[in-house]
Amino acid sequence: MRLAPLERAVDAERFGGKAAQLAEALGAGLPVPRGVAVSVALVDAVARGEPVAAGEVERAASPLRLPLAVRSSAVGEDSDDTSFAGQHLTCLNIRSPAEVVAAVREIRSSAHEGSALAYRDRLGVEEPPRVAVVLQELVDADRAGVLFTCNPLDGAGELVVEAAWGLGEAVVAGLVTPDRFRVGRDGAVLERVCGVKDLAVVRSPEGGTRQVTIEGERVGVFCLTDSQLVELAQLGLRCEQVFGGPRDIEWAYASGTLHLLQCRAITRTATRC
Repeated sequence: MRLAPLERAVDAERFGGKAAQLAEALGAGLPVPRGVAVSVALVDAVARGEPVAAGEVERAASPLRLPLAVRSSAVGEDSDDTSFAGQHLTCLNIRSPAEVVAAVREIRSSAHEGSALAYRDRLGVEEPPRVAVVLQELVDADRAGVLFTCNPLDGAGELVVEAAWGLGEAVVAGLVTPDRFRVGRDGAVLERVCGVKDLAVVRSPEGGTRQVTIEGERVGVFCLTDSQLVELAQLGLRCEQVFGGPRDIEWAYASGTLHLLQCRAITRTATRC
């Protein structure tokens, strides 16, 4: 099987760690966007330029609502010890099946570039990269960010949320100083620190993303309400129940609806949790 609906992509050796995690999340009823998993074998065939493989990927993408997010799902990615967060390319606002094929090639290539290979060396991962890919319907977020189900600085049992306007890339790429919240496991907000959210990453009309300037009072206004923080806390605790142990979550709100984009273990080498 070279393709699978995301909810059936449970084989991490075939479809990579990210796909397997999202498949488990979907099976538990968590709010993951609809998608398709592309296996390591099919990604390799696309990279070799095989027309039949490219056609398979185009047909797999066609039933999904455009635009799409195309994400890496390497074997070993999002495991307890190796997250590969930020090491592999993510392609957003992909607007046609043909663009999906190009994105698959770019993502596989990114896993063989210097920084990703150096990361593997630091972790003592000797085998070469094996890259699968996840195709998902893009969440056109008006606010997004990350959630840790324990404090990564001191291991405290509270949840930590970082958030900014627009797509989550503004937070994960460090483009802004996000709002930061400490939230108790009962949903009580323990601390609020307002960030400087003077730009947002949004969809570009030409495809991909662009940065836009945030002006006026929105720069210094909290982008999450208390009720949204409660909902995020509930999502984080549910992810812990499903997967066990502390989780590093990427999330997005679009028109008031919360979506789970990624859910990985907080790696033991990167935290005191």
